[in-house]
Amino acid sequence: MIAEGQAAPDFEGATEDGRRISLADFRGKKALVLYFYPKDATPGCTKEACSFRDHSAEIESLGAAIVGVSMDSAESHRKFAAAQRLNFPLLSDTDGRIASAFGVTRLGGWMPFLPVKRVTFVVDRSGVVRKVVQSELSMDAHVDGAIAALRELG
Repeated sequence: MIAEGQAAPDFEGATEDGRRISLADFRGKKALVLYFYPKDATPGCTKEACSFRDHSAEIESLGAAIVGVSMDSAESHRKFAAAQRLNFPLLSDTDGRIASAFGVTRLGGWMPFLPVKRVTFVVDRSGVVRKVVQSELSMDAHVDGAIAALRELG
């Protein structure tokens, strides 16, 4: 898994509305909060997404953008984002390429049907990972850890 202090891997993917976004699109922002989650519309993932939604104004005021990533399809993301009124993009990583680059696949990715680990990365404007939050069971830890890291970035 990518560790704090390492460069974030370049990535590119399609959002729920078909836009292509990459790490380079967030250069100039103070930071990017990139969170990986296992599955759309499951209880834990819904709670986590809604927590990011509910704290998005604070995160944006700290100069950061939010992007969620899972292996669900763009159509699944579209339904999930609409149902939860999410105000940030969700990347569809159906082939697990982005998850593999960040090291968040389960069992090293050799069982591709397994969902990704729940991990949040705070990436600074130069592309360096400044914070990694790992918790499968505490959804609030991801938002709280991201906000704390953004405050530290000043």
